Amino acid sequence: MNTFETIEQWIRQAHQGLGDYVTIADVVVLAAGTLLFGIWLLRTSLGKNALADSVPRRNNMPGYVPFVPLLIWVAFVSTTATITGKILVNLPDWQRAFLDNVILCIGAVVAAAVTLFLANAHFARRLRGFGLNPKTIHRDLIAAVVNLLSVWPLVMLMIVLTVFFGRLIWGQNFNLQQHEELKLITQYSQLPVRILIAITAVAVVPVFEEMLFRGLFQSWLRSLVAKPWPAILICSGVFAVTHAEAAHWPALLALSMSMGYAYEKSGSLFRPIFIHSLFNAASIIAALKQ
Repeated sequence: MNTFETIEQWIRQAHQGLGDYVTIADVVVLAAGTLLFGIWLLRTSLGKNALADSVPRRNNMPGYVPFVPLLIWVAFVSTTATITGKILVNLPDWQRAFLDNVILCIGAVVAAAVTLFLANAHFARRLRGFGLNPKTIHRDLIAAVVNLLSVWPLVMLMIVLTVFFGRLIWGQNFNLQQHEELKLITQYSQLPVRILIAITAVAVVPVFEEMLFRGLFQSWLRSLVAKPWPAILICSGVFAVTHAEAAHWPALLALSMSMGYAYEKSGSLFRPIFIHSLFNAASIIAALKQ
């Protein structure tokens, strides 16, 4: 088997493992993303000048504030899932999956409401200072598409490298596992489950996670460090490791760095929210097409 055939196998397996984020036929998109990323590198001196005009968002958050909505979310989801699991013991598997996503969705909504309350209380200019200005939504959506396209080659590269080193270390049986929600949406054909998972993954969780990680954590870190990139990197690392599958961390780190950059560059939370939502939507569509 020649080198190109081996690489093609890694790419195909990487697609299957993470929901086929980039298809083999998607050469045009990958090439466009590479071109955009290359232009960005040239214009910013390899990223050194990319955030030269970025300033920390003024806030008076104590260090514990970002952990409050995170703990509320985890506590609500784990406690409610445990209680319902003991009460509703005979539910069919697809109904259990539906109920678990209802709990996940409600928990994210509750935690997001807490996040908004905390941001309103601790940020200068309140929610606008937090990055939620409805007037920028149309610009942020367009920019999010460009940002996601630009980081797409990096995410792809991280997937391929993960498969390569995984097989190098653990052997040819190493496989990248799908995200749990992608497994569920392909495993169960019942329409209510698929609709709820799509709503949770595309509309609910990205909003909460970006308000939490970019809005609270990254803003707090920026208050502690003078430069934006260390805050983006630390926040992105925390974001990646909160996901259960360790093999996904390199790709998630690359994606999260893009979302952190978009927040620092624009000052708008809508931009990383759109990037996150579009990425999840593409993952679900790709998983359902398999």
